[in-house]
Formats: sequence, C-alpha cells, structure tokens
Amino acid sequence: MTQRTEPLPAQPGIAAANAAVLGRFPFEDTQDMEDARRGFVATAPEPLIKEGQRVVWDLEAYGFLAAECPDTVNPSLWRQSRLAADHGLFEVTAGIYQVRGFDLSNMTIVEGERGVLVIDPLISSETAAAALALYRAHRGERPVTAVLYTHSHIDHFGGVRGLLREQDIAAGVPVIAPEGFLEHAVSENVYAGTAMARRAAYMYGSGLPRGERGQVGAGLGQTTSTGSVGLVPPTLHITTTGQSETVDGIRMVFQLTPGTEAPAELNIFFPGHAALCMAENATHNLHNLLTLRGAQVRDPHVWSRYLTEAITLFGADTDVAFASHHWPVWGRERVITYLSEQRDLYGYLHDQTLRMLNQGLTALEAAEQMQVPPALERAWHTHGYYGSVNHNTKAVYQRYLGWFDGNPAHLWEHPPTEAATRYVEFMGGAEQVLRRARQSFAEGDYRWVAQVVNHVVFADPGNAEARALQAAALEQLGYGSENGTWRNFYLTGALELRDGAVGTPVSATSPDFLAALSLDQLFDSLAIRVDGPGSWDADLTIRWNLRDGEAVTQRLHNGVLTHVRGDGPAVGEPDVTITLGEADLRAVLLGAPDPAALLARAGAAVDGELGVIGELLSHLTAPDPGFAIVTP
Repeated sequence: MTQRTEPLPAQPGIAAANAAVLGRFPFEDTQDMEDARRGFVATAPEPLIKEGQRVVWDLEAYGFLAAECPDTVNPSLWRQSRLAADHGLFEVTAGIYQVRGFDLSNMTIVEGERGVLVIDPLISSETAAAALALYRAHRGERPVTAVLYTHSHIDHFGGVRGLLREQDIAAGVPVIAPEGFLEHAVSENVYAGTAMARRAAYMYGSGLPRGERGQVGAGLGQTTSTGSVGLVPPTLHITTTGQSETVDGIRMVFQLTPGTEAPAELNIFFPGHAALCMAENATHNLHNLLTLRGAQVRDPHVWSRYLTEAITLFGADTDVAFASHHWPVWGRERVITYLSEQRDLYGYLHDQTLRMLNQGLTALEAAEQMQVPPALERAWHTHGYYGSVNHNTKAVYQRYLGWFDGNPAHLWEHPPTEAATRYVEFMGGAEQVLRRARQSFAEGDYRWVAQVVNHVVFADPGNAEARALQAAALEQLGYGSENGTWRNFYLTGALELRDGAVGTPVSATSPDFLAALSLDQLFDSLAIRVDGPGSWDADLTIRWNLRDGEAVTQRLHNGVLTHVRGDGPAVGEPDVTITLGEADLRAVLLGAPDPAALLARAGAAVDGELGVIGELLSHLTAPDPGFAIVTP
C-alpha cells in the first residue's frame, strides 16, 4: 500500500447531517469568540518551531479554519477548532499571561517580584522555549523563578527543559507539583507507554494532513507537538487542600483533586489576582473519563464533588477562571455558572449511567440512551469535543462493572481474526458481505458498514475491496463527528487502511523519564517485558548489593521476574552477587551494550557467573510502537 489515496468527499447524508447542526445549536452566541481574543498581545513572527531542521509545531497549520465550515466537518467541531487554534500571548489579568496555541496545552506565566512562575510548560522543550521567548519579547527578560506542574500528563510538564537550564536546577529553582505526581507521570508513560503512544497517533491524528478532509483539531487543543520531551522532578510537593505557598512573592492556595482528570492533580487560587487556575478539571468541553489512547478510568463522582469544593472555597473571591487548555472565563457570576455546569455534567453522566446499569442495561445500551439535559447542552463548554457522552458512559460502566456485560455468550468469545473468519463464512463469504455492505453504504448506514466490513478485513487483510470500503465508511463517520478525537480515530483508520501504518510519531520514554523511575518502577518495567512462555523453564537469581543502599534480589522463575529488597524468606540463593552503585545498576538494567565491560569500568565486585545477566536480559521482549490497529 504505497500509493496515497485521496480522501473522498462527504456523502449526501453526512453533508445534510452536518448542515442540520447549524440549526440545532446557538451559533449566534459569540461570547467564546470574544473571550478567546480578550487580552491578545501578539504572536510569534516566525510560525515554524523547530528541533534542528525538523518542524515540531507550525502556528499557521490551521489557517484554513478561517474559512466557512465545509460539509466534511461537523460545524460544532469546526467552531471549537477555530477557537483552539488561536495562538499568541494573552493577558488574563494584571500580572498573569498565557501563551496559547503553541501546543496542545497552554503555558501560563505569573509575574513575581524577581521573575516569573511558569505553570504547565507544554509537551516539547522547543514549543515551551518559543512560548517563553514570545512572553519575554513583550514583557522583558524576566528569569524563571519557579515552575509548577498542575498534573501528571505529559502536555503539562514535557517542555520543562525549554525553560530550566542545568544551572537553574542546581541553583534550586523550585518545581512544584501535587503529591504523587512523579509516580504517575513516569508509570503512565513507561508501563503502558508504547500502547498509549501508538493509540495517541490515532487520537490526535498525527499522521493526517491538516485540512477539511483531514485533521482539524482534537477538541482540547489542536494536536500534540513532536519535539524533545523532558522531566525535571518536583522539589516542592502539595500534600493537602488549603496548603498555601509563596514563591517569588506570588501567594498560592491549593486544592488537591486526585482521581479527577489525572491521578495527581491540583487547582490553584491566586488571592493577589482574584484568579483561579482550574488545571484541566474545567475546560471548554466535556473531558474524557476514559481517554481513547487508554488510561485508568477516571471518577466522575469525585470530579463533580471537587468542582463543588472549588466553587465553595474560591468562587466568591474569583474574578477570572483559567485552565491549561482553551480560554478564560471572566466575572464572578459567569465563573460560578461555568463551574456549576461542568460539575453537573460529570455528576449527571455518573448518576444516570449507574441508574441504567442497575436496570440491567449494558454499556452499549446505556451509551446509546444517554442524553445530556437540554439546559446543559445549550452551553458550548459541555459539548463532547474531546471526551464524548457515548464513550464516557461506557467508561462509567467499566469503572463499576468492568468489561463483562453479564451475558455468558460474551464471556469467552473468539478473538477478532478467528471470529471474523467465522462471521464471513456464516454470511456467505466476503463477496456477499461486501455486496450487501456497499448497499448499506449507499443508504448512508456507515456505522453498520464499519462494523460488518471489519470482519472481512480481519478475515482477509489483503482484500483490497474490503479495505477500500472500510476506509470510505470510517471516513464518513469522521466527517460527521463533533468529537475531535473520534474524527481523528476514524480518519487515521481510513488512512492506514489505504496507505499503511503511520506508526508512533512521538515516544515519551525519554532519558528524563527513565531517570525519574524509582528503582522499584525500573524493576517492574522490566518484569512487564518478560517473555512468559519463553521463560517457563528459566530459574535465574541475581543479587544486587548497592553501595549506597540496601540489596535487591531479582529472580526469574515460572515466567515471572520478581524483585525483593533486603533479606528474608522470599530471597533465595543467588547465581551471582554484584556489588555496585545505583547509577551503574540502572545502566545495566536499561540495556548497556556490554554489561561486563561496564561493570569492570565501574569497579563492581562480582561473586558468581556474570553470564546470568545476559541470560536474564535475553528473556526480555521489545514493545512494538507500530502494532496493527485496523488490521489483524
């Protein structure tokens, strides 16, 4: 599949459905447009942000959104993307600025007595550096006197190396984060990082061309930058709600919100500015309870409660609320209404899903029936541009009841390829299925076409007719989606069916991430990579005596790689004992090309057979960042 196939136009049914959206929602309401432009200072004169010669962000990539919405895009999503693509430096209130449109997220800058506090330094060091340069071009060469991560997702800390130099870190510039930040930041990006990154290529449409038949945004922001990712560990942890800290003359009062949009997250009130930072707990869309790239299911019940708590703690004193995505909301009454509607949205999805599952509805049935109250749907910020009502309902079901819907027919189903082969045979063969599916496509039933033709593709991935029809159906579903990530998933699926896999554009497993892993996390990350069946008969034990810490014993037995600190009944007789420093141990475990030479240079003491290390490492598999998604 080497020759690129051009996307198809919108079919009449999709074009008509998109046109109908214009009459369904209040497009005459221009408040968001006014808020998104309020406080604009300037944008960067150079639109291309580069890592060397490679472009990692293009400020002009979404210029096409200035035109009228075409029939290949849901008008509501077009509106949201146009707002999110607006880029530049904006004044939120006196002394607080945001750089928006330079990455998926916003970077917020709070002016202090000597320099600036930077909140959430984007994904890539290159975009963060460009954002800070834009600020300094208009507000002066103020040093970075503190950095704050609101939560443990990469678009809120990955660009920190674009702000802090090694001498800044050595000088003790504080890095502030909620309790548990480091554990969750590194575990999410290492344990399941390869699978998440591959699926994120679909979610953000990284391989899609920008344009009316391609990627127009992701709802929460436009897309993810593709520069270098880093991580500087926090030095000041926020551990309780109500904790107050003053840095560079900037007083902050914190609200911890664990289990909401991230496992470790916080909101920040700035009393001196009457300003409330809502991190990613209240943005101008319905967020994900289970992101399509994959993550732990979030808790909408506690999310709703924390929004109530934010209103109670800070609402009466807040003149402006801003977040690390989208644009601020000004005015106390508007802020409270905004936060209250966000609160009600998550509470409604939680409560109504539980009501339906307790009536016996499955996740698919509940998702199909779930409808947001009209009063909430009239508010633009409740729309499912990033999360969706449909997949969030399924997420609530999953949180409480898991993957099984209770029907024993679904308890032990065949895996996709085996099931597809049987389905196609039952339905009279691929030619018959495709004939009927083409008829369904002509009738506009793209959802059914995608479901049924998927069986043909999985039964025979080389069937060109099936791939073309499946791509066409996915494309039409994408054109009609209000949700940016659904559109990107559908269109990326169509792209890969036609032209081959786009792979994973960005990997989060940078040297900073690996260095930030605790030793326990590092040992666990190796255990995840063990080829279980290939190591059933292996029995290997290595004892690592750390010069600057306690001993750790690794054992590969029964296909499981365990590690035990210290001594005790779980520690057996080692095949080899190695005494060394922690840095050298990390280098060995992370795959040094010649462990024996490294240990010799490090002056490690070895008692036993050193070849056991190589034997252990030979049982580890490498993750596949380009695994198939729309084909078997």
